[in-house]
Amino acid sequence: MLSPARGGHLPARSCGPVRRQGLKDRPRLFVTLTAPSFGPVHRLLDGEPCRPRRDDPRCEHGRRLGCGLVHTEDDPLAGLPLCPDCYDYVGHVLWHAHAGRLWDRFTTAVRRYLASAGGIPRSKLGDHLVVSFAKVAEFQRRAAVHFHAVVRLDGPDGPGSSAPAWATEDVLLDAVEYAAASTFVTVPNSGAYGIERVGWGGQFDAHPIRPFPDGDVPSGAAVAGYVAKYVTKGAAETAGGLDYRVTSLEDIRAAVVNRHVRALMGTCWRLGGLVELEHLRLRTWAHSLGYRGHILTKSRRYSTTYGALREERADHRRDTVKPVDSPNTVTESAWRYVGSGYTPGEAGIALGIAEDHAQSLQLAREAREDAQQWGEWL
Repeated sequence: MLSPARGGHLPARSCGPVRRQGLKDRPRLFVTLTAPSFGPVHRLLDGEPCRPRRDDPRCEHGRRLGCGLVHTEDDPLAGLPLCPDCYDYVGHVLWHAHAGRLWDRFTTAVRRYLASAGGIPRSKLGDHLVVSFAKVAEFQRRAAVHFHAVVRLDGPDGPGSSAPAWATEDVLLDAVEYAAASTFVTVPNSGAYGIERVGWGGQFDAHPIRPFPDGDVPSGAAVAGYVAKYVTKGAAETAGGLDYRVTSLEDIRAAVVNRHVRALMGTCWRLGGLVELEHLRLRTWAHSLGYRGHILTKSRRYSTTYGALREERADHRRDTVKPVDSPNTVTESAWRYVGSGYTPGEAGIALGIAEDHAQSLQLAREAREDAQQWGEWL
């Protein structure tokens, strides 16, 4: 973990000569930015007790503030609040709704710090270096999003050029540290809910990236593996959310999710009905607990664009079918109907899909019945 960011005026550094280096040797960091705490939850601590306490403190609702259990990955308590009534569900949802803007403020603050460190105007930073970001969002067990990002410094021509000599790894570490500690987003029209601004949580982490593993410092290949793992995990898998949109409170009540996620979805629906928060579209994004950002994003100049990749794939497909000029080749351009329906293999797959769908409906009915039985209304 890095120490808290230093405040005050930033020292200006003179721009030195450009040093030539390979892409893997450029200043690169693997950064983790988390959401703040919205209340204590049950934790996974690799065989250690969750929240051991010598005494037996209770919250104002009479629930224990400690937990001596050792939770495992399949423990349904992991990630759930110790006291749902004390948990700040409104703050959780509003943080998700503003996480995209908070990330944008973070990247802007990094660039401003680097401009000050180089002793150059912010508007002229692009003439000296390019700051590129690649970010992936991951849902934690407590159903809060946190970001993993790769931050890289290139020269003014992007990946094809080297950053100035003054733009070192240490300067970049200072920049992301400062940006994480200083950036926040003001939440308009939310004073009645006790949330006036949102910022990053205290669990900030940043590590240099090396071409090869070096102790606790990850290699480029290891970071690529982390990112691939995070991309394949979503709210439905990690936090128990949904991978489809809900259209009513009945959908939320019937959803096969734990009570913590159901409360977050219900909070999205309730706040989404308020005129002053209508612009956040919380009901539309209730299934993702108010977070409406993409799972994977990157700077345009970080690497090739997605559009270029799609165009290259289309060109490849077109090039795989070459026109044949041989006179012995017969081209059949007439089509005729030969039948419809499933092959035996396809029929088996369709049957399995139908059984899975029927089981999902049954689980939804059981969840709705449980909610009605226990009075679990939002």
